[in-house]
Amino acid sequence: MLTIHETWMRLALQLAEATQGQTSPNPMVGAVAVKNGQVIGTGAHLKSGTPHAEIHALNMAGENARGCTLYVTLEPCNHFGRTPPCTHRIIEAGVKRVVIGSADPDEKVSGQGIEHLRQAGVEVMTGVLKEECLRLNEAYFHHRKTKKPFVTLKMAMTLDGMIATHTGDSRWVTGKESRAHVHELRKRSDAILVGVGTVLADDPQLTARIEGEMLRQPVRIVLDSKLQTPLHAQIVRTDVAPTWIFTTPACDRKKKEQLTAKGVRVIMTRSHNQVDLDEMLAYLGKQGILSLIVEGGTRINASFLRGNHVQKVMAYIAPKLLGGTNSKNVIAGAGPDYMAQAIPLSRTRLERLGDDYLMIGYIDPTGPAKF
Repeated sequence: MLTIHETWMRLALQLAEATQGQTSPNPMVGAVAVKNGQVIGTGAHLKSGTPHAEIHALNMAGENARGCTLYVTLEPCNHFGRTPPCTHRIIEAGVKRVVIGSADPDEKVSGQGIEHLRQAGVEVMTGVLKEECLRLNEAYFHHRKTKKPFVTLKMAMTLDGMIATHTGDSRWVTGKESRAHVHELRKRSDAILVGVGTVLADDPQLTARIEGEMLRQPVRIVLDSKLQTPLHAQIVRTDVAPTWIFTTPACDRKKKEQLTAKGVRVIMTRSHNQVDLDEMLAYLGKQGILSLIVEGGTRINASFLRGNHVQKVMAYIAPKLLGGTNSKNVIAGAGPDYMAQAIPLSRTRLERLGDDYLMIGYIDPTGPAKF
């Protein structure tokens, strides 16, 4: 049974969750102002550069905010950025108590907001529904700690782990419900990544498409060491979303000029054989990309796992058996020698999507990677 503080924090979390896909590179934040057991103000951060959740809640509360308790999913900021410090407004409004879900790891905040409030005589309580608050902004927290995006490996496979037939046919492995869910996932992400093999085989749009919704599109990223991406590919000739191609000094320099002329951002990495994933992820982090979905093929999957670059796995599993020695399995490579070397997933959960199942789990960054 939830405590009274957890009940109000749950409401703040719901407000924050409703903004998924809108706030990056800022976190999702919800706030609820409560006085005498009644909600007097609510708010959520809607978009980077606009007022924070606390400000919306206090604006709604007005003069009634004096003496209230403010519930907020993330530590209020204490610095001037594109908006003024939330702590100043909280103090000026006469808020009696602030209940915080999780501290903010950003070096500009990092406990300073909590300390400033306490020094001003505001009672501060922290850690209410902390795990839920951390999970809500897992990409933001990872980015602030590592300076790299939070990587989700998305896979669609048959029950026996195949992603395509021996001819390369992969449409469709999963059902329409799973495919619709993928578009929701894309909607919430900053970028989608594939290898050039996927571009050549499928000519994908790599966009989020949900009927009736105008969406902020994720950046489309391609790993293409020799610049084989065709100029007529959908990701080149359509401008509905930005396209960034990572390549190497071994690329076709004329092709680089042609792609650039079409509005594609071509990023040259240092490695000569293939794109260095560490370098690529560091670049994305500097560009403010918090979350990245990897939707590559069997070799891309293996490369990300081998390099310990994956934080989360989302496996869409269809109740089909494909079989075949030459069918394409979900992860390339010889694999480990022993079962004990398999990569374990933690915090797993299973969801039903039509006839399919979605397995979600997290990877321990210190675990083995023998692919």
